Amino acid sequence: MKTISFFLLFLSGVMVAMGQNTDLYSFKAKSIDGQVYDFAKLKGKKVMIVNTASKCGLTPQYENLQKLFELYGGEDFTIVGFPANNFGKQEPGTNSEISEFCTINYGVKFQMMEKIDVRGDNINPLYKWLTQKSENGKIDAPVTWNFQKFLIDEKGKLVGYAPPKEKPGSKRLVDWIKTGQLN
Repeated sequence: MKTISFFLLFLSGVMVAMGQNTDLYSFKAKSIDGQVYDFAKLKGKKVMIVNTASKCGLTPQYENLQKLFELYGGEDFTIVGFPANNFGKQEPGTNSEISEFCTINYGVKFQMMEKIDVRGDNINPLYKWLTQKSENGKIDAPVTWNFQKFLIDEKGKLVGYAPPKEKPGSKRLVDWIKTGQLN
């Protein structure tokens, strides 16, 4: 019996190391104001994770993200934004400057995180999980530009993504928020 218990414990450790048991709740990151943010506090919510930029043609999506958050944010859904400077250097500001920009120009109230890399050698571990099937067990979805949206279900599992040009309030995304079905 001890051998079986040890083997199961060993096997679960291997699966975690391979990324197969990892979910959103196993991650922590720093918020835009430098505080540690534990994603485990989002258990039971659908989560949209978005890489953002302040000087991009898609930057007006902040307005749509905020409207979506006002309409559906709360106990069942939330949005988390990650500023990134990986595409055309369109997010050159400091965390403080980004926070001020988002507040003044778009009234952003959803959770914003510190600026990270969403691709390349310094990819943030959460984004490695979001973008690589070997990590998330679901899909390969490399970030192609600013405002790519990753969709996480109430159990912390990646269910899909929306390309950068898909508006946050699209019928497909709103249907997912309301029903959990992603078409």
